[in-house]
Amino acid sequence: MKKSDLMKMKLTTDRGKLSISLYFAFIVAAELVVAVGVSYGIAVIFRYIPGPTAALPSSFWMVIFSIVIGLIFAFCLNRLFFKPIKRLSEAMNNVAKGDFKTKLHSKNLAHEVQDIYANFNLMTKELEATEILQTDFISNVSHEIKTPISAIEGYAMLLQDPDCTEEEQRQYVEKILFNTKRLSELVGNILLLSKLESQAIETSKKRFRADEQIRRSIMLLEPKWEAKNIEFDVELDDVEYVGNEGLMFHVWNNIIGNAIKFSSNGGKIKLALRAETDGAVFFCEDEGCGIPEEAITHIFNKFYQCDSSRRADGNGLGLALVKRIIDIHGGKVLVRNLEEKGCRFTVILPMNNEN
Repeated sequence: MKKSDLMKMKLTTDRGKLSISLYFAFIVAAELVVAVGVSYGIAVIFRYIPGPTAALPSSFWMVIFSIVIGLIFAFCLNRLFFKPIKRLSEAMNNVAKGDFKTKLHSKNLAHEVQDIYANFNLMTKELEATEILQTDFISNVSHEIKTPISAIEGYAMLLQDPDCTEEEQRQYVEKILFNTKRLSELVGNILLLSKLESQAIETSKKRFRADEQIRRSIMLLEPKWEAKNIEFDVELDDVEYVGNEGLMFHVWNNIIGNAIKFSSNGGKIKLALRAETDGAVFFCEDEGCGIPEEAITHIFNKFYQCDSSRRADGNGLGLALVKRIIDIHGGKVLVRNLEEKGCRFTVILPMNNEN
């Protein structure tokens, strides 16, 4: 943060403190004026009333009524300001102890108090949601990491069997390597997602050819689509884009890789990149089974996999990463099912200017 920003914050804070001090100083001054004025007036009245009270000095009545009026003012101030502050302090103490269900409600006439309580309730709601997300994240990470580790341990134990044949040994080693690679990808995706979630804008921007990057992604995935005899229909405009080249390559790999994974043998995948006046649009269509309608709203959630039978093929972080990367670049990623079969992913990228 710049030094000028810190100075502005300090000045703003000082002004806030000064205004509050003046506000309470005004209240105290008003209290004294009212107390003295009313006390003096009542003392004068009692002077002209015959009886023992007439002999009492005016200063006595001024003291008595000043105390009474002061107590009334103190009671009003307590209900209007100090009692709500005390409730807020107790509620914040509960939140500090981990009780995010704490809520504050007030019928206080001061709208500032109502605003403070409303903001406090909003804060606890967000903290509660964050805690749930963190708990689910830890639970999912633990499960996803435990699965390949258990598989590696199991196959390693089988390799220790002296009666194990060479063919069985080869299969067990392949399984161990597969789960090791899966574990490595999982940890890499978790670290990348954690980094991206704390990042607000794209960094390491450079100008690159998005169409060439998509072609490289297709070639990188060649072993997977060749194994399923998948045909590609590719129409790519020449598009120069300014952004994080490494992160955008991750986007194409995930979207095209998913299309290959969910396509049937001998299927067809259609890819297109269109240059627009204000950016670029990429879409990927496959002829797979599509996505259940109830799952479309959750498809970009971390660790969400609508097809549990394919959990061994991924970890549910790919599309979450895609969504986060596109958000950082100021774009949008959309998904919908096609009328006949399959689904379509659309990525809308704004035209960024290189800094």
